[in-house]
Amino acid sequence: MTTAAGNAARSPLVHWSPLAVAALAAAGCTGDAGGAPGTAGASAAAESPGLLSEVELDNPATPGSGQPFLEPAGDGVWMSWTEPSPAGHRVAVSFHDPHNGEWGPARTVAKGDAFFINWADFPSVRVFGDRLFAHWLWRGGQGTYDYGVRVAWSDDRGATWSRALTPHEDGTPTEHGFVSFFPRGDEVWATWLDGRQMVEPFGPMSLRARMVALATRPGAPPPGGTAHTATPPGPETIVDAMTCECCQTASAVADGVPVVAYRDRAEGEIRDIHVSRLVEGGWTPSQAVHDDGWVFGGCPVNGPAMAAQGADVAIAWFTAPDNKPRVNVAFSSDGAAHFGPPMRLDPGQALGRVDVTLLDDGSALVTWLAEGAGSGHGAAIMSRRVTTDGAMSDPVTMADTDAARASGFPRIARLGDDRLMLAWTDPHGEGRVRTATFDLTLWQLPG
Repeated sequence: MTTAAGNAARSPLVHWSPLAVAALAAAGCTGDAGGAPGTAGASAAAESPGLLSEVELDNPATPGSGQPFLEPAGDGVWMSWTEPSPAGHRVAVSFHDPHNGEWGPARTVAKGDAFFINWADFPSVRVFGDRLFAHWLWRGGQGTYDYGVRVAWSDDRGATWSRALTPHEDGTPTEHGFVSFFPRGDEVWATWLDGRQMVEPFGPMSLRARMVALATRPGAPPPGGTAHTATPPGPETIVDAMTCECCQTASAVADGVPVVAYRDRAEGEIRDIHVSRLVEGGWTPSQAVHDDGWVFGGCPVNGPAMAAQGADVAIAWFTAPDNKPRVNVAFSSDGAAHFGPPMRLDPGQALGRVDVTLLDDGSALVTWLAEGAGSGHGAAIMSRRVTTDGAMSDPVTMADTDAARASGFPRIARLGDDRLMLAWTDPHGEGRVRTATFDLTLWQLPG
């Protein structure tokens, strides 16, 4: 992740606006130390922000944990997170079983003392076919911003994992991160932001993608063992040759076509959300979800979120043209080939850090952080349900949190037919990942 100052030094296009200076000073784009949850201070019980839901779930994440990610699987949910370990840190996963209402034991994906731990660029776990896929970031040896992506998969629900694969083969001591996965037939692809061109003055960040493995085991496991059979990865492909430097990417499959959403970087420092689709001829030229025209002198560290069901797609994002922050959502009914006009969801004080899921009726449920909301901890996790024709529920406050970067990016996932899972980093006290569930009837549409 490039610092704002580092980006300015590298690019002749940068123009600093007052919003850019204020936002980047508050949020920060870099830092593993600052991004990890704190471990000092009063107890979590004494200082923890209040939860505004009906059911908080004990989970196996330890004090000092952070960076949660949720993945629905059947009628349950997988979660990944990072936490301290005797080896330094570990990335772990656990499955929430709705039949007993509990999280299963934590299983280690990777551990060691060279993780690149960052508040905005977090590991993930996904389910494709009969395999779990996970990614994390690992430091190189040539400076703060020398780190790369590692991908592994499990055939036995996280008990054991394959040897780690690095999808990028450039070998440059630069930044590689902000990964998202998607399936394409029997293949599993990863897409990531790639800084290999930043070894040159004013070199841009790019978005690249590659097939990394198959979604199912290509061979039967050996007697008494588990097969993590390697698949030769496909060639690296360029999705976009110049993107924003440190905003999350999002991927989905819409009407059978893989789609990647990300924050673009265009001439004049325009930082709008774009999509590209992987069709038979390769990646389509990127197109803006909406021409916000947000001119921002640096990376806002605020990527999009996307969900798809069949040909229906919803994308939520943060933007701030004319120094007016807002959270928008837009819908597509043709597999992200075209999008309708954006609809603003927040009533004010939006900080972004969005997530989105689609409900069975085609409406979208979007979450974001709002400053000055909640019960006095500086920010709250807000949410709203919206339909394709613009009908909206009242905003629902899900939990108190903090505006600082240590609170990270809250994640949501459907839990069965009628509930929603929330995972977030509580930075107060010892700091840890918390999880809770909500009844979907909380978000009532008008009429």
